[in-house]
Amino acid sequence: MGVAKYIKNEKDEVQDVILQSGIRIKPVYTQKDLEEVGFDPAQDLAFPGEYPFTRGIHSQGYRSREWTTRQYTGFGTPQETNERFKLMISHGQTGLNVAFDLPTQMGLDSDDPMAEGEVGRVGMAIDSLRDFEIAFKDIPLDRIGVGLTINAVASIMLAMFQATAEKYGFKKDRVSATPQNDILKEMIGRGAWIFPVKPAVRLIGDTIEYSMKELPRTNPVSVCGYHIRESGCSPVQEIAYAFQIANTYIEEVLRRGHSIDDFVRGFTFNINVFGNLWEQVAKFRAARKLWAKNLNERYGAKDNRSLLLRGIFGGGGYGMAKAQPENNIIRGAYYALAAALGGAQTTALCSFDEAYTIPTPRAALLSLRTFQILMEEIGMRDTVDPLAGSYFIETLTKQMEEKMIEEMKKVDEMGGMIKAVETGYVQREVARQAYEFEKGVQKGELIKVGVNKYTEGEEMEVELHEYRTGSAEEQIQRTKAVRRERDNRKVTQSLKELEQAAKAEKNVMPYLLECCKAYATVGEMTKVFKEVFGEFKEPSIF
Repeated sequence: MGVAKYIKNEKDEVQDVILQSGIRIKPVYTQKDLEEVGFDPAQDLAFPGEYPFTRGIHSQGYRSREWTTRQYTGFGTPQETNERFKLMISHGQTGLNVAFDLPTQMGLDSDDPMAEGEVGRVGMAIDSLRDFEIAFKDIPLDRIGVGLTINAVASIMLAMFQATAEKYGFKKDRVSATPQNDILKEMIGRGAWIFPVKPAVRLIGDTIEYSMKELPRTNPVSVCGYHIRESGCSPVQEIAYAFQIANTYIEEVLRRGHSIDDFVRGFTFNINVFGNLWEQVAKFRAARKLWAKNLNERYGAKDNRSLLLRGIFGGGGYGMAKAQPENNIIRGAYYALAAALGGAQTTALCSFDEAYTIPTPRAALLSLRTFQILMEEIGMRDTVDPLAGSYFIETLTKQMEEKMIEEMKKVDEMGGMIKAVETGYVQREVARQAYEFEKGVQKGELIKVGVNKYTEGEEMEVELHEYRTGSAEEQIQRTKAVRRERDNRKVTQSLKELEQAAKAEKNVMPYLLECCKAYATVGEMTKVFKEVFGEFKEPSIF
């Protein structure tokens, strides 16, 4: 999707280009442009693997570390998802990125009346530890990192992951999970929240603190600019808001008496890729630099490992279109190229059919092959940060960094991200940007091929994933069987202890682990938290 405005004269010649970040692009760049933005190679660039990491976090780039591929996967029952996991791994996928259905995301069991019609539809249904055991059966958890794409109940899912790993004989210091665990972005840009802001942030602090000692290879939070970008914000706002969200979680853990270098290296990010290629590359380069400076200058982090911007760059769902869906294959390839040129360590890509529904195996494999072709055939591993030194790219990187700093200052002046969310400020900004963007598409100022330019009369047929209606009933019956077969005295006792820990402001993770091992359900554990914390009330933003 075009996210730059091209201003033309009466001869149809491009006179001006304005990126969504508000930056005007010149037709030619020279050394003078670098001087005008105050570019200093020693301070702004340095070598790959060296502070401020503009050129990448590894000195040899993809020569020494090929990127991890994690296609978003999960649907129906745990058994169906387990089969898809194995299929993707057999085709060369090097990590898992787990999709959960909406009832699970909202802390509902599959037999809850509120879950009707949604069980297993857009992700895997998880009700108890039994489901996790099925989903990860025969998966080498000591070799395959697992992303758990869930937020409000991320603490519960992390406890289930640990219990499953232990049951299958994997040592907890050898397994690696990355729960998304970013509730503030849900309140800004997605909507799968449950608890009020402050107790929700407390739960994130609990998972971070617990992982420091108990799950040392786990990345307990993946801060998501991705979803805020999908909701409509600019690339600059995406990074600025994500970093201020991360700062909120950092301050929650610092408040507990920990040192920044003890935990922040476990922070990862989920950043979007779609739109103008140059803007995306500059965004990633500026973000790496700004994150390192943020940790070093704001929080006094000293360990270089703490300063690295790590995470998954990919997706691009907002750029996909229902019209002429095979065009999305081409779009995805360019988004993957932007991620590679921007120095991504882990990647995922929306499949060409995801404008309609979750992907078919064929579509998911095409996305995986896109990454593999980039690495194995095109030459992306040859040299680190190949666009470094470009008058244009270095100028744009510097300009985007300055704009990101401006956006972060606005949030600071409001009193931080919690205040900005509770007052609806960020939500208003995102909605405003989304409106302006869509208005540009409707007017034809922002080009979307096949949608508002180069359209075709007949719609192209595409094979789609079919939701298996029987999967919901299978899931419900399994959950009912778990409730019959478990030791309900242990369940009652573990839930009572969880409630006491939540009220006493203890770290709830050890208590969640015991609840999971007793086969308490997601709904039962969530109910305890609702009774203690209450529920989030969305502010009016207009």
